[in-house]
Amino acid sequence: MSYNLTNITAAAPTTTTVKTGNGTFHAITINKATANSVITVYDGTVATGKLLATITLPATLLKSQDNLIYDGAFSTSLTIVTSTAASDITVSWI
Repeated sequence: MSYNLTNITAAAPTTTTVKTGNGTFHAITINKATANSVITVYDGTVATGKLLATITLPATLLKSQDNLIYDGAFSTSLTIVTSTAASDITVSWI
């Protein structure tokens, strides 16, 4: 299976609609961890849809990269919000 990839590197805070319509949220890869960053994933076109995940990185990082697998469905839209600190992440989805 081949996933679509969306890289997000914009300075925080930023809201990115990755895909409109239904699909599968496969994973978030943290390419370069940033202390105190918060990544929130919604099923909705804005940051008020159904909450799918909240990822909070600690002030003292334990590793610089990570891959978080979800394999969950979304029905409206896949929207990612990065806040607190800039992030370099890749979202995998179908």
